[in-house]
Amino acid sequence: MAIVALSMLLTPVWSQLPVSTSNLPALGDGADITLAAERRLGDRIARELYRDPDYLEDPVLDEYLHHIWQALVKGAQSRGEMSAELQDRFAWKILIGRDRSVNAFALPGGYLGIHLGLISVVTTRDELASVMAHELSHVTQRHISRSMGDQARMTPWLIGAMILGMLAASKSPQGAQAMIVGGQAMAAQSQLNFSREMEREADRIGYGVMSDAGFDTQGFVTMFGKLQQASSLNDNGAFPYLRSHPLSSERMADMQARQQLQAPRATPLNEDLVQAMMSARARVFAQPGVDALRAWGQEAADASVAKQPIAKQIGILYGACLSWMQLRDMAQARALLPRLQQASARHASTKRLIQLLEAELAFKEDDMRGVLHALRHVAVQPNSLWQRPELIYLAQASARLQVSSPHAETSQTLAQAISALQRWMLQNHQDAQAWQVLATALAAQGRPLASLRAEGEAQLARMDFGAAVDRFRAAQDASRRLNAPASDHIEASIVDARLRFAQGLLREQLLERQER
Repeated sequence: MAIVALSMLLTPVWSQLPVSTSNLPALGDGADITLAAERRLGDRIARELYRDPDYLEDPVLDEYLHHIWQALVKGAQSRGEMSAELQDRFAWKILIGRDRSVNAFALPGGYLGIHLGLISVVTTRDELASVMAHELSHVTQRHISRSMGDQARMTPWLIGAMILGMLAASKSPQGAQAMIVGGQAMAAQSQLNFSREMEREADRIGYGVMSDAGFDTQGFVTMFGKLQQASSLNDNGAFPYLRSHPLSSERMADMQARQQLQAPRATPLNEDLVQAMMSARARVFAQPGVDALRAWGQEAADASVAKQPIAKQIGILYGACLSWMQLRDMAQARALLPRLQQASARHASTKRLIQLLEAELAFKEDDMRGVLHALRHVAVQPNSLWQRPELIYLAQASARLQVSSPHAETSQTLAQAISALQRWMLQNHQDAQAWQVLATALAAQGRPLASLRAEGEAQLARMDFGAAVDRFRAAQDASRRLNAPASDHIEASIVDARLRFAQGLLREQLLERQER
């Protein structure tokens, strides 16, 4: 009964996923989970999340979360909480879910899942960092492995199924609970929850990591206050984080006592302004519905907005502009840009985000020259390292212009964007979105072989090994069809090597399935 119920829990994580428990890796008897085995399990779960329609790749939110995450990872390293082997073997990647519920979760192998609902409710980046530091500490202290190791009687596929089932429950608790038949299945699910001791340890270590990373540890206390308020209001499912990380008086008292020993820190205004814009962005992208988007758009028309604190003003205006863009009312969105620029004129931290917003609006209007104009202040020297969102937007716009109306200036911008993207990929080889943008740009430049190879790399980064093999084989075929002057022997050699690598990964995956 329990096994049947658990297999039914393999329903949507962020939405409906075609999960197959036979794809999960063998983990021995569960008594001693190795780093490699835990990473393999995490990779299998992450692969399903990559395929989920609710998985979100947004350059602006990705960059914002990445900066916080990397600072926390460095803080953990400096404190000695992360061994060199752990740093090297685990993924340390963030996956964003287009979900309005307030949730975040650590996965085996160093993956961190964050719902847009969490980003939308925090008011400071320190509150967001407190949640991320807590989840990071679950990983560095091997709490996931220890929890799985305690369940030696559970089969490996059942462990993976339970993790996916818990994520499904966080998205749709009513539907998931209806699928649990009998007390044995519920008991098995509870066995994978972190113990109280693990929660307190993640709080304690996360607090230190957060402090060493330069964040205000008051964010831990205020985030606990938000969760406590939600708990006292009889959480109706909007805060699934409370179910997987239940609050206790001991946890709250411990954080409050630690905070009393810390000197108060004034949060820079620019941090609050940026967080207000990112909260609004997350709220809009969480697919709230037409009525909510229209209400947020109209909120900017209220005369009382000007009387709000500056962070609140900018968040309202930014969210309203995005809302009208989602509703395809470009006139309303464009009318808000001058107000947003005026409100943030004295705050340099917001200027860049407004330029990116203007570029997004031009994309919505199918005005690629408008995109380039919005980003005209971006350094385009070949040796400059553009920031990732600007790099992606410039490459996309110049590629589309090159296809529709080639021009010498556009060709130069496209060439510079490709050069910068290629340098970016040398240090960020697992950036699937950047690989896909590079593939489009290379195709627009008339380099089909390099474009197909970039498509293969994008599929590898998403761990879709079959699709990667297909793309690399297509690149091989393209190489054979090219005449000698147009062929690129170095690129062809790279394609051959990457094809063999992808085939090896695909064979390993098939062997794992056969062994089970």
